[in-house]
Amino acid sequence: MVFIALLGGILPSVFWLWFWLKEDDIHPEPRGLIILSFLVGMLATALAYPIEQFIAVNVNGSDLLLLSLWAITEEVLKFLGIYLIALRSRYFDEPIDAVIYFMTIALGFAALENTMFLFNPLVGGDTMATLLLGNFRFIGATLLHVGASGFVGVMLALSFYEVRAKRRIASIVGLLGAITLHTLFNFSIIMSEGAYLYQIFVGLWIFVIGILFFCEKIKKLAPRSHVEYPHTGIVINIPHKLL
Repeated sequence: MVFIALLGGILPSVFWLWFWLKEDDIHPEPRGLIILSFLVGMLATALAYPIEQFIAVNVNGSDLLLLSLWAITEEVLKFLGIYLIALRSRYFDEPIDAVIYFMTIALGFAALENTMFLFNPLVGGDTMATLLLGNFRFIGATLLHVGASGFVGVMLALSFYEVRAKRRIASIVGLLGAITLHTLFNFSIIMSEGAYLYQIFVGLWIFVIGILFFCEKIKKLAPRSHVEYPHTGIVINIPHKLL
C-alpha cells in the first residue's frame, strides 16, 4: 500500500516537473540540484504536517484563520527550502532559474502530500475513492502548489537584475501572493462545499497559464553581467553583447 501510494503521489509530480523543465531546455539546471530541490520539497511536507497539526489543536479561530496559518506554514517552508538549496548557489544565474527551482520544490512538496492523502483510502481498500482522490490531487492540489510557487518564482525572475532592495521586495510580494492564493483556493472549496469546484479549477488553470505566459517573457530577458558592489546594494547590469 505504501508503494502504491508513493507511486500515485510521485508520478503526477514527476510529469509536471518534466513539463516545467522544458521551459529551461537551453541552459538546463544540474540534474543533481533539481533532484535535491525535489527531495527538499518532500522534506518540507514532512515538516509542515506536525506544525499544521499543532496549529489545528492550539489555535482557536475561524476557518479562514486556520487555513491562512496552514498556507503560511507551507509557503514559507518551500521558500526557505529553495533559498537554502538553490537560490544561493552559483547555478542560479539567469531569471528563468527562479521559476524552475520554485516549481521543483513545489512539486516535491505536492508529491509527498499526495502520497499521504492517498494512503488512507488505499489501506481501507476503497479503490474507487483512491482513484477519485488521486485525480483531484493531480488536477487541483498539485496545480495549486504549481501556481503559488510559480508566482514567487516569476516575481524573483522579473526582479533578477534589480538592486538587492527591489529583489527583497519582490520576494515578499511573491510570498504574500502565494499565501493569499493558497488560502483563497482552500477557503473557496470549503465555503462552497464543492459546488463551484469546476469554476475554481478553471480560475486556477487560467492563473497557471498566465505563469506560462510570463515564462516566455522571462526567457527573452537579455543575459547580463550581474555585478553588485559590496555593502552598497548597487548593481551594474551590462548586456553581454556590450562586453
